[in-house]
Amino acid sequence: MKAIKFLIVAAMAAVASSAAAQDFSDPKYAKWGETPEERKENMLASSYLKEETANRHFNSAAHYLQLLLEKCPSASENIYVNGVKLYKDKANRAETLAEKKVYVDSILYLYDVRIENFGNHPKRGRVYLLERKAREYLTLKGDDREGVAEAFETAIAAQAQAGVVDPEVVAIYFKNLCDDYQNDIVDAMTIVNTYDAYAKYFENIAPEQQEFKDQFEQCFGMSGAASCENLEAIFSKKVADAPEDAKLIEQAFKLMARANCSSAFFFTVGEKHYSLQPSSEVAMLLAQGFQDVKNFDKANQYLREALAAETVAEEREKLYVRIGILEMSINNFASAVEAFREAQAINPENAHAPFFLAQCYVNGAKGCTGLAKDAIYWVAYDLIQKSLPLLEASDPDRVEAAMQLASAYRAAFPTSEECFFNEVADGSTYIVNCGFAHGVATTVRSRAK
Repeated sequence: MKAIKFLIVAAMAAVASSAAAQDFSDPKYAKWGETPEERKENMLASSYLKEETANRHFNSAAHYLQLLLEKCPSASENIYVNGVKLYKDKANRAETLAEKKVYVDSILYLYDVRIENFGNHPKRGRVYLLERKAREYLTLKGDDREGVAEAFETAIAAQAQAGVVDPEVVAIYFKNLCDDYQNDIVDAMTIVNTYDAYAKYFENIAPEQQEFKDQFEQCFGMSGAASCENLEAIFSKKVADAPEDAKLIEQAFKLMARANCSSAFFFTVGEKHYSLQPSSEVAMLLAQGFQDVKNFDKANQYLREALAAETVAEEREKLYVRIGILEMSINNFASAVEAFREAQAINPENAHAPFFLAQCYVNGAKGCTGLAKDAIYWVAYDLIQKSLPLLEASDPDRVEAAMQLASAYRAAFPTSEECFFNEVADGSTYIVNCGFAHGVATTVRSRAK
């Protein structure tokens, strides 16, 4: 013990000797005090604070910290770095909860004083310090749920003002908020509003930050706050009281669409939203909702509304395919053929257009007879063959169905005798003269017996 004390005294003596050699009248030391003597005393106190903290001489370290906070709080960031270390050590060794609370509050207080004095630091200023304080608050005082929430909200608001919101910080805060909802500390509307307000911070994030977005979305989905029943209970009165509030209507619709709601209230809100703020995106969401409840007329209406509003060729191509599939589902094959052909006109390499066109042509050939009907299968087979490599690249789940259709269509080719009696030869060109494929040129092929 005597040896240790001797080393400490020796170290402090070395610091004092070094300080004695400095000219404290130099303006660069002005932040340490008004006079050279004060500056020297305070710089020594800063060195002693570091040394005493490192050697766990907490009482003397606390004395130096108090002196520095009173006399030169803006002299050095190290005052606060060492002060936090000091009080963390004291908190870890506290014998009672009351004693520990005092030290934890002292740590948080040091962050506040540091922000006052170094809030404008270019790297470790207010934004940086508020984030650190929020994390410390959660670690050291996590039972104070209101305080945790306030610390994180303040930190995120500061980041947003600076244009540098950290997705990890948002994810941590939102997880804690969802935990509070599970423990009946906050209500569902708090979760819904926070999700709606913070979701934008996960747009265009770096790939390595995707895990934080996944956590954010997972917490919202698993919280139970976003159920259709909760959302309707939250928004029904609000919408009734403010039926023309475009922002409110938009919030309600987007959240319910995300939850895959299908109630009458959802569609009422959705159609109101579309009337206030028409867009291709809203029309698509409404179309999907109406299609899910088998209201095909409404679904078709909004798909075509979306098509009318859309100007991007790629999106129009997708819309035509969706319209075609919907028309097929209600046996309106003529309109389906028209839609698929429009998709092909935009993109000849569209995988779905030939796959579904083949089926439309076959369904439209029911009134055809003889070779005129058989010829439809030549066209349909060729379309399926064209779609196969495209589907393999873009929609592999449909490949097996396409192969089965190709086999079925090939089996429906006419025999060589039927081709002979109809005076057509294998390999010759044939123009279809019946059904939706009327006017399409194809190649004669006979099937093996």
